[in-house]
Amino acid sequence: MKMKLTSMILAFLSGAAVLTAHEGVERGPNGGRLLEFSKDETMHGEVTVKEGKFHIALLDKDMKPVAVAAQTLTASTGDRAKPVKLEVAKAATGFSMPVVSEGAWLILQFRSGPEGKPITARMEYNTATCDGCKEPEWLCKCEPEKEKEKPAAKAKAAKP
Repeated sequence: MKMKLTSMILAFLSGAAVLTAHEGVERGPNGGRLLEFSKDETMHGEVTVKEGKFHIALLDKDMKPVAVAAQTLTASTGDRAKPVKLEVAKAATGFSMPVVSEGAWLILQFRSGPEGKPITARMEYNTATCDGCKEPEWLCKCEPEKEKEKPAAKAKAAKP
């Protein structure tokens, strides 16, 4: 019983930490959010929103555009018990799909080709405005909390 209570408290606290966490996201050359589409950071997807659709451009390790050929992308949203598959359109420069509802998760599965193993990327579409950078949270430019240091700590680290 004691272990069950401790587990429940830890689960609650970790959930609360996620809800109150504030951290920036990696941005691409077009100002969109970067998602990792490879295990070795050689393929990225840059998510932008235009005309009510997510547009996902493929970028290589140097953030240069990659032509879409044999690559495939599937997308879903909704809760795990009842996910909703989104219609994905393929173009020469990337993929597009309808924007998910505010606060919903976008789950993407990218394959580099027919034989490629799927790489899953997730993104919460949080359109609330960040207090720090005034951008939507899903595109927040603020530094992640773990990377922030107090100036005094940086000065101490720099001294020999």
